Amino acid sequence: MAGYLYVLFWLVSFFASAAGAVCGIGGGIIIKPVLDAFGVLSVSSISFLSGCTVLGMSCYSMIKNKVSGELLVDPVTGPPMAVGAAFGGVLGKWLFQFISGFFADQDLIGAVQASCLLAVTVATLIYTIKKGQIHTHRLRRPLACMSIGLVLGLLSSFLGIGGGPVNLVVLFYFFSMNTKAAAQNSLYIIWISQITSLISIIATKTVPEYSVFMLVLMVAGGILGGMAGHGISKKISSRAVEELFIALMILIIGINIYNIFSICVFASF
Repeated sequence: MAGYLYVLFWLVSFFASAAGAVCGIGGGIIIKPVLDAFGVLSVSSISFLSGCTVLGMSCYSMIKNKVSGELLVDPVTGPPMAVGAAFGGVLGKWLFQFISGFFADQDLIGAVQASCLLAVTVATLIYTIKKGQIHTHRLRRPLACMSIGLVLGLLSSFLGIGGGPVNLVVLFYFFSMNTKAAAQNSLYIIWISQITSLISIIATKTVPEYSVFMLVLMVAGGILGGMAGHGISKKISSRAVEELFIALMILIIGINIYNIFSICVFASF
C-alpha cells in the first residue's frame, strides 16, 4: 500500500475519533465508510481496524472521564445496557461472518453494510431535527435497558462502526438524556461492545488480514483523537455538540450514497 495512504488513514482515524469523542458516536461511523471509499482494503479488514480504533478512543475517554470525576454514565441504566451491548457485540460479529458467507464477492457485503448505515443515519438525522416535537421516556427497568443495549451492540458490531448515531437517538428517546450525558453513555456502550467483539474475533480465530503497522497507527490516531475530543467537549455547549452531530450525519449520508453507487456500478461490469 502506498505510503501516503498510511498518512490518510491516520488523519481519518484522528479527526473521526475527535469528532466521535465530542458527539458520542465513537468515530467508527466516519472511519468505516471513508476507508471503504478508498477501496484499498477488504470490508472485513476495514471493519476490524475501525473497531480497534474506536476501542482505543473509547478506552481513553472512559478512563479520562472517570479519573477527572466527569463521568456521566447513569449507574442504574448504564450497567444493564453494557451487559446487553456485550452480548450484542458478539452476536453482531457472528451475524457479519454468517452473512458474508453468502457473498462470493465480499464487496457486496460492504454494500449491505453501507445501505444499513445509510438508513440508520437518515433516520437519526430526521429524529435529531424533529426531537423537540417528540415525547421522550425515562426507562429504568434492567431488562428493558439490557434489551436496548443488545440491539445497539449488535448494530455497531455488524456494521463495523463501533457505535454510532443510533446510540444517541435511543438514549435521547428512551432515557431523556441531554446531549453530553447521551454522548458519554454512548461511549460506555461502545467501549463494552467493542471489547467483547474483539475477544470474540480472537477466540473464534476470525481475525482478518491486516497490517500491524496500520493497526498501531490507527489506534494511536484514535487515542489522540479521543484526547482532542475530550478537551473540545469541555469547552463547547450542548447546542454546539448537536450542530456538529447534524453536520456529521449529512457528511456520512453523502459518503454512504457514494459507496453504494460505486459498489453497484463496479459489480455491474
